[in-house]
Order: sequence, then C-alpha cells, then structure tokens
Amino acid sequence: MKKIISSGVAAIALLAAAPAFAADMAQPYPVKAPPAIIAEPVFSWTGFYLGANAGYAWGSGEEGAEVLGLDPDGFLGGGQIGFNYQFDNNVVLGAEADFQGSDIKDERLGFESKMDYFGTVRARLGYAFGNVLPYVTGGLAWGHTEVNDKLLGFSADKTAVGWTVGGGVEYAFTNNWTVKAEYLYMDLGDDYYSSIGDNSGLTANVVRAGINYKF
Repeated sequence: MKKIISSGVAAIALLAAAPAFAADMAQPYPVKAPPAIIAEPVFSWTGFYLGANAGYAWGSGEEGAEVLGLDPDGFLGGGQIGFNYQFDNNVVLGAEADFQGSDIKDERLGFESKMDYFGTVRARLGYAFGNVLPYVTGGLAWGHTEVNDKLLGFSADKTAVGWTVGGGVEYAFTNNWTVKAEYLYMDLGDDYYSSIGDNSGLTANVVRAGINYKF
C-alpha cells in the first residue's frame, strides 16, 4: 500500500513539474550575434598635398607685342604644393603654389616673345561631393618673359607680375592620391622692353592635368 501511495505521489510531482520543464525546453538556445557592420570612413580633403602637372598654354601679346603680331603658345610642366581644409558643410578652402617650366613663345618678322618659366600663388574654394571636388581659384601670377629683336641682336627680359583666375575639378581615387584638370587665365600686365623700345605684355590661357599625393 505504501509503495502505491509513494508511486502516486511521485507521479503527481512529475506531472506538476512537467509544464515548467516544457517551458524551459521552449526557450530558444543562445545564438551568435550577427557581425557588426563597419561603415566605410568618409573621405576628407583636409591635409597637405604635393604633386606634378603638365599642360599647354596659348597667349596674346599686348602693347608692342600685339603690334608685332606676337601671340606665344607652347607646352608646360611643373609641380605644385598646397593645403586644403574641409568644413562640416563640405565647403573646402585651400591655398596652392606652383612652379612651371615652359616653352611658350612666338616669333615673327625677326622679333620674338617668350616665357620660359612662371608660377602662381592662389586661393582655392570648392564644394566636396565625397571624393569629387569642383573648385574655383585665383590669386597672384608671375613669369619670366623676354622680348627680343633677333635681327639686331637686342634682348630684354623681365619678371612680370600680374593675376590669375580659373577653376577645375579634382578626383580622389584613393585616400592619398588625387588627379585634377584645371584651367587658368593669366594676365601679366605690361612693362617697358628696351629691345623694341616700347611696352609689351602677355595674357595667357593655361589648361593642365595634374596628380597629387595627399598626406
């Protein structure tokens, strides 16, 4: 009799515990958390850069050079150094200086006008669309110019100083390397050249492509 009663009590206890055991069994086993998604860093134009460029220029003689029909043109190449700062609203403000060697010249009727090197110091203002930066630029321009009378052997040279304005677009294809295409209009003013006994000057259009390394 005692065995029967004990068996009954055990059965009742088992039945009472069954719902709790079933609830425990229904709980899902722990699973591994999904891998975190790491966003790609947003490209920033802020920083110093150093680069090289090459291009072509064509110009118009002014004053005496214009009278002589001298309109120099030719190839150029050089380097640039600069700094950009990108604001939170994607506006980019920068400064750039460049130096160019060139073969910009014209000869007519025994007279020659040429510019064998020049440079600029400019501000740049752009708006960044991620890794694409269109910009406008302007500032100081200077160039070493000569006006020569090759028939009589007279030569005069000046370091002319003027201004420049233009624009371009730059594209970053890695976090450090960028390429750009740029147009500049330069006006170097006019000065007196003893070789022709008159004032002479030069305006020039410059198109060039460049590559930069951003630090």
